[in-house]
Amino acid sequence: MSPYLGADSGTNGTNGANHPIYTLLDGTRQALDHLLSRAQGQIPDESLSHIANVNFSTANSGSPYFPSPLKQTEAISALKAVEAGLAAAIADLQNGTQDRRITVDQERASAFLFSTYLATVGGLDKGHPKVKNLLKDTDLLQAQSILYRRLSANLYETKQPGEYFHLHGSLEATKALNMIGLEGHRTDMTDYHECIKLIEDHVKQFSADELEEMNWKIKQAGVSCLKWEDFQRTEHGQKLLEQPPWRVDSLESESPPAPFPQGLSRAPSPQILTGIRVLELCRIIAGPAMGRGLAEYGAEVIKITSPNLSDVPFFQVDGNLGKHTADLDLRSAEGRKAFEELLQSADVILDGYRPGSLARLGYGPRQILELTKHRQRGIVYVAENCFGHVGPWSSRPGWQQIADCVTGVAWAQGFGMGLSEPVVPPFPMSDYGTGCMGTIAALVGLFKRAKFGGSYHGTTSLCQYDIYLQQLGLYDEHMMKDLREQHDNDFFELRHNDSVDEVGKRALKTMRRTHPELFEERHMQECFSKGFNASVRTVLPVTSIEGVWVGFLRSSRPNGFDKPTWHGWEVDEDMLKQ
Repeated sequence: MSPYLGADSGTNGTNGANHPIYTLLDGTRQALDHLLSRAQGQIPDESLSHIANVNFSTANSGSPYFPSPLKQTEAISALKAVEAGLAAAIADLQNGTQDRRITVDQERASAFLFSTYLATVGGLDKGHPKVKNLLKDTDLLQAQSILYRRLSANLYETKQPGEYFHLHGSLEATKALNMIGLEGHRTDMTDYHECIKLIEDHVKQFSADELEEMNWKIKQAGVSCLKWEDFQRTEHGQKLLEQPPWRVDSLESESPPAPFPQGLSRAPSPQILTGIRVLELCRIIAGPAMGRGLAEYGAEVIKITSPNLSDVPFFQVDGNLGKHTADLDLRSAEGRKAFEELLQSADVILDGYRPGSLARLGYGPRQILELTKHRQRGIVYVAENCFGHVGPWSSRPGWQQIADCVTGVAWAQGFGMGLSEPVVPPFPMSDYGTGCMGTIAALVGLFKRAKFGGSYHGTTSLCQYDIYLQQLGLYDEHMMKDLREQHDNDFFELRHNDSVDEVGKRALKTMRRTHPELFEERHMQECFSKGFNASVRTVLPVTSIEGVWVGFLRSSRPNGFDKPTWHGWEVDEDMLKQ
């Protein structure tokens, strides 16, 4: 057991070197205290007593789970406690105030942060070469098709030694590669290290400032890799630091209170969002994680995707859990008609696109309000993005790695590994953390709508999650020395230009050895998916709430599997077994 991390609560003890004993449970309570102070005014008072009484369960009796200096387990456990406290407050609105035992499982909270790496379809995980045969091909521009193109989204050193830029081909590799003078397709480039060297050699022809300017001209994702202190000095960083991790503002106050439907459910116990209807317009991980969170509480979530926009195929296995999925082209008359019919009985809209994207289609918050005002029932609109909804960079495109680089998270990871260069942390943890914050914002909006009436606009972002994470502080050098001794050397041999796939693969390998408790069968559930025509295995819900059933009613499916209708919601019996 690490002398710096014990299983018991309390930090009064010291180890033999006179260093305070840090415990995961204490760190989580501190994270929760910080979160509540930062989110003041963004959480209903009725949820606070439930949050204060949350029990955190853990099998951890040693070092932190992740080979990282960032307090990821503590951060997500605190967020899940707030989410569960809100769910309990909603249950009180429905059935009367009562004490409810709430538990956050810290192994599952940690697993939630890399659940797409733990998910399998037909027994195959995301790294298996044959898994593509079971997936719908939504990689329309073939950004994921070959290694060379996948490495167009990666962290590289620039012309200035010690200066780094995250190139991001995202879902369109050709633009990023052409920008630095490379061909969009090179089928001859099949060696990992040769691909990295070729692309980095071209990135090194430019400074970060030049790359920023080039990126801006072609409206591509990509960002200079900043240290935390440098980000805080930027105008954008200062604007975001003034924001809570999420915020929920009033859109209108004329609509009367809209009580929760409390419809019939096949779940073993009542679900707080039974009868709540959600339209999710999101891609990749953070946005779909918001809808996944609402589906976990019983909401009917339809994920709407365009047949003309790319999406990463495997991320749908985990991200579409509990939902229906439908393809609609919102630029066509037919697609708009179908969407606006769905909209008339929707309670929540989830927006995972760049600020203004849906407004240009006529479906921004105020426009949605206008389209639904005749029904006299408010709406909750929640938007997440990369850079946040205020500040000079708010309209920039971005993904998790972009947020992790601009906020200093990548530099923190590199320093923690004993390096003098940044490394993008393992797994899409900021994505899942942001998704949880979006779920919280939606629950807050629904609670307020039920109690006071009106309509609400919730906002959050990847950068806001990273700010929250950074403000929790890092594990100290003594603990990091411990982690470097406990985990595989192979992980700490990673460098700035190793891909997210490579970082994730090595992290999984060392974590399976050092923390097998994260990978136990008791954390997983399996159910046949008609959409994938195969069995899908996913992580079980993180929280349990007395008197409330938390769980999914149906297995996953690929994008565009269902018709755009609120009718025909099936229940998969195997999903009811926990």
